[in-house]
Amino acid sequence: METQIFKPDQIEAAAALLKAGQLVSFPTETVYGLGADATNEAAVKQVYAAKGRPSDNPLIVTVTGQAMVEQYAEPLSAKAQALIDAFWPGSLTLILNLQPGKLSKAVTGGLSTAAFRNPANQTTLALIQAAGVPIVGPSANTSGKPSPTLAQHVYHDLKGKIAGIVDDGPAQVGVESTILDLTADVPTILRPGAVTEEDLEPVIGTVRSTHHKVGKTEVPKAPGMKYKHYAPNAQVYIVDHESDWPAALAWAQAQAYPVGAMALDHVLAANQLPANVEAYTLGPDLASASHRLFAGLRHFDLESPVKGILTQGFADSGLGAAYMNRLNKSAGQVHFQR
Repeated sequence: METQIFKPDQIEAAAALLKAGQLVSFPTETVYGLGADATNEAAVKQVYAAKGRPSDNPLIVTVTGQAMVEQYAEPLSAKAQALIDAFWPGSLTLILNLQPGKLSKAVTGGLSTAAFRNPANQTTLALIQAAGVPIVGPSANTSGKPSPTLAQHVYHDLKGKIAGIVDDGPAQVGVESTILDLTADVPTILRPGAVTEEDLEPVIGTVRSTHHKVGKTEVPKAPGMKYKHYAPNAQVYIVDHESDWPAALAWAQAQAYPVGAMALDHVLAANQLPANVEAYTLGPDLASASHRLFAGLRHFDLESPVKGILTQGFADSGLGAAYMNRLNKSAGQVHFQR
């Protein structure tokens, strides 16, 4: 299969592929998604095959707004309405109860709930509008690999496996949306993202933020809760504190192989890098680090292969919760030890 590259002014051609049951990657403000007609079960099953994704890992349903959600979900609660008013379009995914029989179990992982997102990207909103249906939207990467923030990342992973990619430049946020379960007794963050607990609570009150994993036999309600994610070819080591970097770089120097170092500008500038260490800047602050994390991991996979990647850690709060959620999964919870 030839994978076509579309520009934003070629939306109708990309939408025609979706309507024909083909897979098309699309841009969002977070990462690139892999789109299929959410009402076409055969097309949805192709998403799992293209990504190598387990079939009990549910898919996000990407919509143009509230009116499209209401075609599939049960009547919205007051909290759901308040969140939609406050954060859509944007980086917040809401898990809602479904009307019976409205979406295939291939979309929901066999559950009676589904995750809905209205992205802040006009190109993708136009694509969904032109297709006339919601589209499933997992990240457009091989399952388990770092999420794609550029069309080139998608092409590397899925060339020949999908019909098209809509190239709208780099994603602005760089980590996937926050997923909030509104079907729980207390609204619960299942995946942290750019919309934080501190953002949500003034709008709807108490939010629980501790349930990010499920057991081996449990069906996850949201992506990223059960299986290994975001892992590059090299082992990632989390460097928890800035004061740990001299020791981490001394360890790297003693290795007989090349090592990558991903950290903020001032951390890299403050430390002498050994000859076998290549730096990748995460920028000046946490926001830029979140934006550049996946791109950095892919840099070391695709452009400068290394055997280990030392990566700066941050406090696990606010946006740092989203960053550390992704980084811990990339590293398999491996932290550098002095």
